[in-house]
Amino acid sequence: MSAIVVSGKELANKIRTDLKEKVSCFIKEKNVIPHLVVILVGDNPASISYVTGKQKGCEQTNMKSTLIKLPIETTEKELIKEVEKLNNDTSVHGILVQLPLPSHINESTIINTISVEKDVDGFSPINVGKMVLNEECFLPCTPAGIIRLIKETKIDITGKHAVVIGRSNIVGKPVSQLLLRENATVTVCHSRTNNLSEFTKSADILIAAIGKPKFVTADMIKPGAVVIDVGVNRINNKLCGDVDYEAALDVAGYITPVPGGVGPMTITMLLENTLEACRRLVIK
Repeated sequence: MSAIVVSGKELANKIRTDLKEKVSCFIKEKNVIPHLVVILVGDNPASISYVTGKQKGCEQTNMKSTLIKLPIETTEKELIKEVEKLNNDTSVHGILVQLPLPSHINESTIINTISVEKDVDGFSPINVGKMVLNEECFLPCTPAGIIRLIKETKIDITGKHAVVIGRSNIVGKPVSQLLLRENATVTVCHSRTNNLSEFTKSADILIAAIGKPKFVTADMIKPGAVVIDVGVNRINNKLCGDVDYEAALDVAGYITPVPGGVGPMTITMLLENTLEACRRLVIK
């Protein structure tokens, strides 16, 4: 029996349609247009593609987007100055510095510079800390999108064994915290985990975010499991995930495709955060 494909693209379109209506009502009521500013340093092709997707998302939902393109030679001091200027600009509600940054710029320093109130990526230590404490905050976009995708399967997360492969600050660690908030029993695996397949084969929910193409094979998946593939890799110039998708279809109960799975949801969560940031700043 083939797995049910959970389309992030379809879910994202539903959410964006609803979000567009909310944004329109907000603009009419408050006479303020939610405004996201993205800073891009250098000309990394993948980063340019991600930024383009974010701009299109803003257009779809009636938000304003501004792209600030800076040369790769931009110094850390110059970038900090640019971020601080946006922090003080009352017409800007969300600030996103596209990662990765050139090696001469410390990413943590830049993330810490962004105002917590405008940190719509949810990467600042304060937002991360509030997430761990289950307090109101901006959730990191990819992990938040993953939870929405799991909920789309209508499977109750409570009590399920969730296994996360990967411990990055952007996906692995925060999604494990969000799963805990949903009352899952969570195991985090990584490159140093021994007998990895023993953990994955016991997972009711398996999240692959390790950055290795087709790393998760069919024999590593529990029959009927929910499989969320966060990976974006290329083999012979063709996109694929961290899961051997075709083989996994015969074992999993639900699975996300690559492309069209987690990616569209990440941008959609960013758009939701931007509207919320605008709402909080206007009320304030």
